[in-house]
Amino acid sequence: MNETKRKAEEFVKRWRDKGNEKQESQKFWLDLLGNVFDIPLPTEYIDFERPVMLDHTSFIDGYIKDVKVLIEQKSAKIDLHKVIKQSNGELLTAWEQAKRYMVNMPVDEHPRYIIICNFRTFHIYDMNDVGSDPSIVNLEDLPLEYNRLNVLKVGENPHIQKEEQLSEQAGVLVGKIYDALLERYTDKNDPHTLKSLNMLCVRFVFCLYAEDAGLFGKKSAFYDYMKQFPAKLWHSQIKELFRVLNQKPEERDKYIDEELAAFPYVNGGLFKDVDIEIPSFSEELVRLILDEGSLGFNWSEISPTIFGAVFEATLNPITRRSGGMHYTSISNIHKVINPLFLDDLRQEFEEIKKRPKSDGWRTKYLKAFQEKLANMKFLDPACGSGNFLTETYLSLRKLENSVIRELNDEIMAGQLRLAVDTQALQNIKVSIMQFYGIEINDFAVTVAKTALWIAESQMLEQTEEIIGEKLNFFPLQTNLNIVEGNALTIDWNDVIKNTSVNYIMGNPPFIGARQMDPDSPQKKDIKRIFGGVDQSWDLDYVCCWYMKAFKYMTNTCRAAFISTDSITSGVQAAILQKVMKEQGCKLDFAYESFKWTNDTSQSAQVFCVVIGFSKIIHTVDTEKYVYRADGTCYKTFNINWALRSEDVVISSRKTPICDVPQMVNGNMERGGVNLILEEGEKDEILKKEPSLEKYIKPFYGTNELMGHKKRYCIWLVNADYADIANSKILMERVEKVRKHRLESKAKTTRQYAANPTLFAQRPQPEGCDFIIVPRVTSKSKYLPMAFMKSGIIVSDKAHLIPNATLYHFGILVSRVHELWTDSISMKMGEGYSYSKELVYNNFPWPVNPTEDQIANIEKTAAEILKVRESLSSLTLKQMYGKIIPPELLKAHMENDKAVLRAYGFIKRDLDGKRHWMSEDEVVSALIKMYEELR
Repeated sequence: MNETKRKAEEFVKRWRDKGNEKQESQKFWLDLLGNVFDIPLPTEYIDFERPVMLDHTSFIDGYIKDVKVLIEQKSAKIDLHKVIKQSNGELLTAWEQAKRYMVNMPVDEHPRYIIICNFRTFHIYDMNDVGSDPSIVNLEDLPLEYNRLNVLKVGENPHIQKEEQLSEQAGVLVGKIYDALLERYTDKNDPHTLKSLNMLCVRFVFCLYAEDAGLFGKKSAFYDYMKQFPAKLWHSQIKELFRVLNQKPEERDKYIDEELAAFPYVNGGLFKDVDIEIPSFSEELVRLILDEGSLGFNWSEISPTIFGAVFEATLNPITRRSGGMHYTSISNIHKVINPLFLDDLRQEFEEIKKRPKSDGWRTKYLKAFQEKLANMKFLDPACGSGNFLTETYLSLRKLENSVIRELNDEIMAGQLRLAVDTQALQNIKVSIMQFYGIEINDFAVTVAKTALWIAESQMLEQTEEIIGEKLNFFPLQTNLNIVEGNALTIDWNDVIKNTSVNYIMGNPPFIGARQMDPDSPQKKDIKRIFGGVDQSWDLDYVCCWYMKAFKYMTNTCRAAFISTDSITSGVQAAILQKVMKEQGCKLDFAYESFKWTNDTSQSAQVFCVVIGFSKIIHTVDTEKYVYRADGTCYKTFNINWALRSEDVVISSRKTPICDVPQMVNGNMERGGVNLILEEGEKDEILKKEPSLEKYIKPFYGTNELMGHKKRYCIWLVNADYADIANSKILMERVEKVRKHRLESKAKTTRQYAANPTLFAQRPQPEGCDFIIVPRVTSKSKYLPMAFMKSGIIVSDKAHLIPNATLYHFGILVSRVHELWTDSISMKMGEGYSYSKELVYNNFPWPVNPTEDQIANIEKTAAEILKVRESLSSLTLKQMYGKIIPPELLKAHMENDKAVLRAYGFIKRDLDGKRHWMSEDEVVSALIKMYEELR
């Protein structure tokens, strides 16, 4: 056994039942550093109770200067996500407390890592990757995952994602083997060739894993057997090996080679004699498999959760051509399974462990808990390569191993006698047969099954170490519960009865509503599944899985999916809220929008949410958790589909809900940009025909507003036709517009060809000033918009409000309006899409503001414009970036106060003191106003 692993096991035994922050914190860390990681003089290595100046003197629990690690320690009973009242009255989580310490430390001492710990769990935050989730190590898993805490040691590799790295390295190696094998086939594009190649790669990888994990007896069994054959014999010999691996010992030829006979019977269908084509082998290919694949890489340490997806992406020709290896990371999987069931199971186990060991009931509770784990059934209806199923299996088996460890300790203490013999496997109750999946790709199904077998092997090894006995891994169970099929067309009851499943989970495929062709199979799926639901054409593809789950699940089942955050805003949120209620479901928990991380080399710029839901009925209101991207969370008794606590989701409307000026879309050209000019084009035209200057207007969309560039347009409304006819430039451009429109697939665009001198759609009224509002914008403290004079033309990439006043401007650039926009608008990555129908038309304006209140807002709005004018060297984007110029921020804050007064968003505390409402209270108040107005 690895020496560090042994020391970690001893450490776990010493600290399993301890955990007082004040009395034992320093002993805990000195023990870990000195006796597990062999740090000499640990008392000089770590600085305890390090002072830090806040608004008072506080103390950091631990700081290791040599590796820049800050430690925040809590008692074993403290939930690390829970907010705790500080000495100054603030409510902070342990993570927020640690961050507060960090920002008040000298810059050169800022920690590279922050570790939050409660004696039971370590949360390791990499401050070079602030947006990522922490690496989590449970105390019980320390003997197997101590390498994740190597950040505590000088000179150690600081990367705490060892399994992910190894799994990606394995994916690269499999890709090389795949390519080399493909070269040996005669018909490389034949579907049967590709299917054979995929299966052959799966078999090779399993053999390489099995020999490194000791499943074939000795560690080098595959290498030793195959190295004796020259390349020209590999075709026949590998076939023979596969045949033997699929035969029971009693069914084998009794005269086969002794070395071949030593291989175990694998079963599970992996080596079943299917119609698989195996090519001839070259010397180079043999060297690659044996030297790099077998000798050069240790397959036993890969993460089956990640490797399954990397493996699939490596071998799937479509995925390879698209240039990405994308999978759901382990941390994102746990955003689903932890609140769905795992947190509760861990808590239940901790409560059982607290019972006195002399209490006979403790053993009964442990056994009952193990049976509970074994009776759970899980369904992933879009399982891909099985990473959700595999990670869930690993998590359950780790819990079960902890149970077995507790029972084994009682055996060793003589309190209980259990036979540990040839039937020792009976100690293991959790089985891969509890995990069900639906996947449309046949190869992904095979990979998912293989990943589960690898996970099963790794967990069995941990069980062996706990009970001190060698257990037989083979023969494999035949996993028939992961089926090939289209989850949107088959009945999920044919996979597992809805009365039997406990949890539904996964990351269904995402295709945006606007990315699907109207006649695509995906649009047809949406139409079939949502039936006559109004506006269902606006739904993303993932919504089909929600609807199927709503209809399938019973009141004994819970579900959670990862999805892009677009489904929690706009018309999609309204539709899903409605159909969810109609199907008797409700939300149980949620993760607010977070940046998607899918692999370490390239992460898609996608923002996601986690939605947990069920039909479970509680006799009393139960608290629900909404988790934020920064790791904090809050409690509420209700969550709507927009991930807010109010039981209302706002729908689009065609006119403003209040008596305010109408917002209209900008002007749409639909002429192949032949009426739109870049700055250089405008100059060239005016050099040739200066008389056209009166027809060339500044042209503003979102990009132009924010200051990225200048553009112009040819605006021929009310133009003298003689001017057009006498201009070579105008005639050429007008003819190009006409041809472009006639060639369009859209009937309405072709109709506009009859009038090619004008923009196709011109909702902007003539002769009035207006406010311009960007249609898409990055998230900022304030929504950037501007007053503009008549004569400026607005593109369809922006909205405008004709005849708006300073009062309207002041309200719209306020924090109140930004909070409303952020709450209900369609999310677009780190920004959002501003919809006039959803955001502006539903926005509740102050009710009956006084003349003084209106005047104050006009005054503060004018000051914002004045300050902007003084900052004219900056673009609007620069003004409203992450850091707003102090004078502009001050002007906005004064405007915010004036707007808050007009709304009456002021509250009194118990002492009668007046305070502004918090931002959450402002949004809630606005939604209440909306409900009263609609």
